[in-house]
Amino acid sequence: MAEMAQEILPVNLEDEMRQSYLDYAMSVIVGRALPDVRDGLKPVHRRVLYAMHELGNDFNKPYKKSARVVGDVIGKYHPHGDTAVYDTIVRMAQPFSLRYMLVDGQGNFGSVDGDSPAAMRYTEVRMSKLAHELLADIDKDTVNWLPNYDESEYEPAVMPTRVPNLLINGSSGIAVGMATNIPPHNLNEVVSALLAMIDDPMIDIDGIMQHLPGPDFPTAAMINGAAGIGEAYRTGRGRIYMRARAHFEDEDSGKTKIVVTELPYQVNKARLLEKIAELVKARKLEGISELRDESDKDGMRMVVELKRGEVGEVVLNNLYQNTQMQCVFGINMVALVDNQPKLLNIRQVLQAFLMHRRDVVTRRTLFDLKKSRARAHILEGLTVALANLDPIIQTIKSSPTPADAREALQARRWEAGPVAALLGQAGAELSRPEDLLPQFGLTEDGYQLSPTQAQAILDLRLQKLTGLEQEKLSDEYREILEQIRELIRILSEPDALMQVIRDELIAIRDEFGDARRTEIMADQLDLTMEDLITPEDVVVTLSHAGYAKYQPLDRYRSQKRGGRGRTAARTKDEDFVESFWITNTHDTLLIFTSAGKVYKTKVYELPQAGHASRGRPMVNLLPLDEGERINAVLPTREFPDDWFVFFATRSGRVKKTPLSDFAHIRANGIWAIELENDDELVDVAFTEGSRDILLFS
Repeated sequence: MAEMAQEILPVNLEDEMRQSYLDYAMSVIVGRALPDVRDGLKPVHRRVLYAMHELGNDFNKPYKKSARVVGDVIGKYHPHGDTAVYDTIVRMAQPFSLRYMLVDGQGNFGSVDGDSPAAMRYTEVRMSKLAHELLADIDKDTVNWLPNYDESEYEPAVMPTRVPNLLINGSSGIAVGMATNIPPHNLNEVVSALLAMIDDPMIDIDGIMQHLPGPDFPTAAMINGAAGIGEAYRTGRGRIYMRARAHFEDEDSGKTKIVVTELPYQVNKARLLEKIAELVKARKLEGISELRDESDKDGMRMVVELKRGEVGEVVLNNLYQNTQMQCVFGINMVALVDNQPKLLNIRQVLQAFLMHRRDVVTRRTLFDLKKSRARAHILEGLTVALANLDPIIQTIKSSPTPADAREALQARRWEAGPVAALLGQAGAELSRPEDLLPQFGLTEDGYQLSPTQAQAILDLRLQKLTGLEQEKLSDEYREILEQIRELIRILSEPDALMQVIRDELIAIRDEFGDARRTEIMADQLDLTMEDLITPEDVVVTLSHAGYAKYQPLDRYRSQKRGGRGRTAARTKDEDFVESFWITNTHDTLLIFTSAGKVYKTKVYELPQAGHASRGRPMVNLLPLDEGERINAVLPTREFPDDWFVFFATRSGRVKKTPLSDFAHIRANGIWAIELENDDELVDVAFTEGSRDILLFS
């Protein structure tokens, strides 16, 4: 016990909690939640694809059970739950989740209605053809490697992707103290922006947006307004408004139906239908008689059937306003740069991908150069052997063992043959391996074979000695010298290196590019309250005490002789209906007061009430001063310049003002006419400006 006590170190709890939480936060940020800016993948996605690559589960190979892939991932690289890994694979195989799928799935992988995928023992997967391009050249020392969790395997730190995956598929994740939400884009447009950046490295974000106008979602739909896109591309953060795509269809019965064919990204169709039904039941959505989901294998078709006489545009606007048929996508472009989270603008994201491609192509070219030089070195030796065929055979035959033969081949200088001429044209050092000792190769008095070349001569099959095979060896040697020359040019000329990157991007675009799905509406269509109100003819009543309301005109039916009439409004004994107007809910009421002020309100802003209601006092609807009375109300829909408002005061003063002057009135009203202290406005009327006016005292 005493020995154990000596090993216990007292630690401040606050310091320990701080350090432990920091370690946890960095583990989540770097190891789980945020994508790498270079390949756009989180560790789990990268491990899934690499495990499929190791399994030979490529796009041109048979499918494998998902459970097999999950087992390899969690057993070798990702020591977490199998459900999380399978959910990752499922999402990579869903056409409504990824703009360009990375996994080709066979079986039930869920639906846009939120249906669960089948269990991993039933579904089968393989890499998609596009995913294959994420791992292209991974075996050519193009990326760094890291040990796995138990250091028994190695995994790539990043993929040598030819595809700008972060932008074309986007990413979302919640880390500790930060989050990321990057929208998907169209491959054609992203490649076009990258090519523009290669051509003009100083291109600004406005120039980039000429090629990359905005996100492109797998579920299509519409982006309502481009302002949020520009803000997000410049700062890394922004908000875009997504809208469902809908159109109207008329039935033979006279009814109209709204047909929704595209929903905003990540909106669950089944839940959306449930939400609409709840709003209809709660009477928060009017005019809907039936909801149907007619979606099938040919595409989405969500039908909202309207009641007879309903205005489709108003119901659709209410659906946009009250449901996820219109929603906000918050852009937050946070990604790992050198294993550190960083908020990036669109130019920085594109630049990071190009820098990664430049590094990958450089490392791949160095690998190919080393391999080509090693092959050229072998071919040099074989070409020398063919030029000295009889002496070579005699030397081998006279050697008691292979080891003695190898030493004998290296012990003398051989006639260089055509190798001297070829190396003279290409350059003596062109094909020489970097680790080759200086005494080997072409010398002044002949050609000195290296151990590698001597072994290759001993391994040479007799059929290679035929004339045709000798010609093939010579042709291969010439080709590989040309290849080495091209690889050295790529490494020595930056423009040549960027041209390789450019050509590969164009090849990716030509093979995988497709048309834009999401429509971008440049100007944002904001919904006003008027867009949510059905236009209908109504009767507005105003009582002597200042109570106002409106009722639908169809409640006032024509009556035959002897009819008893209909009560328009209940009033108290000392009150009565002083004025009424037949107007429309979308019309504007110009309300003139005794003080000479004018206020403006929409008809639909008045309370809608039945005949038994008095309505609401106007003093609660307008900021009237004490003693200020409403003396006149003029309903109008437009404000033409050739119409006028005529004013008359108690003292007999009159004037006319163009109606257009009242098109824009502040909430607290404006002065319509200047009055003397003891004067007040009596009445107001419309006039065309050319008619006679009679005033009665």
